[in-house]
Amino acid sequence: MIVTFCGHSQISQCQAVERWLYGVTQELITRGATTFYLGGYGAFDNLAASVLRRQKMQYPQIELVLVMAYLNDGRDASGYDRTIYPPLETVPRRYAIPRRNRWMVQSSDIVVAYVLHDWGGAAATLRFAIQKKKQILSYCDEVGF
Repeated sequence: MIVTFCGHSQISQCQAVERWLYGVTQELITRGATTFYLGGYGAFDNLAASVLRRQKMQYPQIELVLVMAYLNDGRDASGYDRTIYPPLETVPRRYAIPRRNRWMVQSSDIVVAYVLHDWGGAAATLRFAIQKKKQILSYCDEVGF
C-alpha cells in the first residue's frame, strides 16, 4: 500500500498535528502500508517525514520516498530511502510541483491531508484526490475543523 501526503507549507498547532500524524501513520503501517511518498517542501511535508523516520525505528520495512519535482536540483535526499522523479521532463518549471503532486496522488492508495482552507496548492491537490476517489485521511475530519 502506497501513502502520500498533502498539506500546507505552514502549520498551526504543530504538536497536535504531529500526534495526529503519528497515530495515522502507525495505523496505516499496521494495515499494511509500506511505501510513503513525500514531497519534501514545507512544514507539513517535513513533519510527516520526521514522524515517519521515528516510525521506521520500530518498523524498518517501511520506505520513505522523496518524490522530486525537478531533476538534479541538488536537494538533500538524506533521510529518505530513495528518490523518484516522475515523468515531468516536458512540464514547464512553474507547473512542476502541481504536476508532481498529481502524480503522487494518482500513484498512491491513500492520501493523508492537512488542508485547512480551500485555496493554494494543498487544497488543489486534495480536490484532485477527491476527484480521483482516493481514500483520504484528513486532519480536519479528525478534529472537526
